[in-house]
Amino acid sequence: MSSIKVSPYLVPGLATIVFVIMLWSGAYRASPLVLIVPPGMAVIAYVQARTSARNLADEVFDCGDSLLVRRKGEEERIPMASIINVNFNTPPSRIRLTLGTPGKFGQELVFAPPPQVYFGPNPENEVARDLMVRASQARQSARS
Repeated sequence: MSSIKVSPYLVPGLATIVFVIMLWSGAYRASPLVLIVPPGMAVIAYVQARTSARNLADEVFDCGDSLLVRRKGEEERIPMASIINVNFNTPPSRIRLTLGTPGKFGQELVFAPPPQVYFGPNPENEVARDLMVRASQARQSARS
């Protein structure tokens, strides 16, 4: 099971455990705020995690001159020449592809790259950099 599918439940699960421990230990008697904060954190974390992962592609395969994208049981092949921009954001690590013409999944595709350790203030992702270079080369070849 992928971490993207598990992560929306991690913080809410931990907040629930903290909440149960507080109830069991009687700590809520000293501070009734304990009854509000962990459930509130759980709800906020769950909603945030679900909204950040809702538009992600399930799988993206590099096929050389194109990408095969799968999302919710459907798939689409995206030619490298149709990718006009590649953005990488962290945290959480996401690669956003902007397409010249909208496809089955729209004009933007978002996916999580393989895990990588980032150092420094401006993290770079090898997958994003490679896609950027190859998309630019494919557009150059299509023009000539």
